[in-house]
Amino acid sequence: MKNSKFGKIGVLAGGPSNERDISLRSGKAVYEALANRGYDVILLDVKNDICDIINRNAVDVAFIALHGRFGEDGTVQRMLEGLNIPYTGSGAEASKLALDKIATKDVFQKCGIPVPEYVVFEKGDFAAKACRHMGWPVVVKPQFEGSSIGLSIVSDESSLKIAVNKALEYGDRVLVEKYVNGRELTVGILGDKTLPVIEIVTSQGVYDYEAKYKDPATRYLVPAPIEEKSAKFAGELGKKSHMSLGCRSFSRVDMMLDKEGRIFVLEVNTIPGMTERSLLPKAAAAAGIDFGTLCIKLLEDAVQIFKSGVRSYHGSKEK
Repeated sequence: MKNSKFGKIGVLAGGPSNERDISLRSGKAVYEALANRGYDVILLDVKNDICDIINRNAVDVAFIALHGRFGEDGTVQRMLEGLNIPYTGSGAEASKLALDKIATKDVFQKCGIPVPEYVVFEKGDFAAKACRHMGWPVVVKPQFEGSSIGLSIVSDESSLKIAVNKALEYGDRVLVEKYVNGRELTVGILGDKTLPVIEIVTSQGVYDYEAKYKDPATRYLVPAPIEEKSAKFAGELGKKSHMSLGCRSFSRVDMMLDKEGRIFVLEVNTIPGMTERSLLPKAAAAAGIDFGTLCIKLLEDAVQIFKSGVRSYHGSKEK
């Protein structure tokens, strides 16, 4: 007999974004974890037809495993709110804000959260000289993409325009960020707690798409072998970043620790990966929370938030 605690759970995966394949892997892992625990769960491969799929399958609560645009930009969240369906993760406005790397930087700066120096280019306004004050290398990123899609590390001015044009294939604005030479860290947020800090060590020194999803040499050290004061500060910055964007339930905050011991926050992921290589599940496991328990905790949060009437940004109630 199936566990009816949440009613019928729909795991939403796939989607129309550039991260579709990764999302399908996350969705499958979540579905299997819940099914193995006896829950009434269905894996739904969605594109732009979520409302029809939700209604057709009589879903009572949605576990969002969609990455990138559509899934993480508030679109799906607003659809589910319109259907009066509880869903995992942050609300629509916080999701939209966190996916926008440029808007996120602005919020972080206003809140006193340290970020690397950066320059923003819009389509048609490229000028390499605007980046010279940062020195080389620099990191070039599209405004909205996740999973390091469209990301380049540029070591000299002559290569910058090529990297900017590559990033512009994914949108009209591009972020050029000073490269922080140091150690890559990530902090998971679960409820009101911070999970153990993870250090990511790659074979090429860059945590790009290849290192994330294909290179077996990529290592995840948890807890990160860093000084206690640095780990504590990373946790504080992670929680502050999560809260500054109005996120709720869970997120993953990526940051860099430079050789002088300074920490810079890069971004907040409102729907971090849930695959066997994903970071939030690794951090939760280090805190004694197995993958199935983590999935259940996120569903419990979704139902609690829904029952409290909280729908939107910074906890305001829907009128």
